[in-house]
Amino acid sequence: MKRYEARQFPKLKGLSGISDALLQDHIKLYEGYVKNSNLIIDELEGLAKTGKAAGTNPAYAELTRRLGFETNGAILHEFYFDNLSPEPEPLEKDSLLGKAVAESFGSVDAWLADFKAVAAMRGVGWAIAFRDPLNGNITNRWIELHQGGHPAGYRPIVVMDCWEHAFVPDYKPTERAKYIDAYFRNLDYKACGARLIK
Repeated sequence: MKRYEARQFPKLKGLSGISDALLQDHIKLYEGYVKNSNLIIDELEGLAKTGKAAGTNPAYAELTRRLGFETNGAILHEFYFDNLSPEPEPLEKDSLLGKAVAESFGSVDAWLADFKAVAAMRGVGWAIAFRDPLNGNITNRWIELHQGGHPAGYRPIVVMDCWEHAFVPDYKPTERAKYIDAYFRNLDYKACGARLIK
């Protein structure tokens, strides 16, 4: 299997309300997901070489399940970091993304209010605006763990990390609302909109 390679995110400096120190720690966490993904791939290949790659082998089964958690942890963080910028492009109502969310929710403001409501829910996880591959609708979803709950075939468009590590110590665990405001001050809608056409 192909190994994952940790990406660099040099533009993630000078965000509004999200400190450089927090982002550096967050990137180290992301790098851990990449490292663990590769370690699991190595272990799975070792099991395959010795004929132990079988669903009846508890080690193989658990490693296979864990690989989804680790790789999705890396990929979701890449989406998250990529849609943040110290000089973000605003959401234009006549842009491709603006039109897509307005068609799905009735207006840009209605989509934004719904996304923020999802992001403010108690618990750890991700707030993600997905695009339905069948009808093109945008839908806001809560994803609790990295690997579970993603609608099949849906494309992540706007990705927000809502685990506490994304905003503590900049904010208290009870101050998620402040983090949500900071996230949207740095959200680069141009980067998000580009995901609609990939």
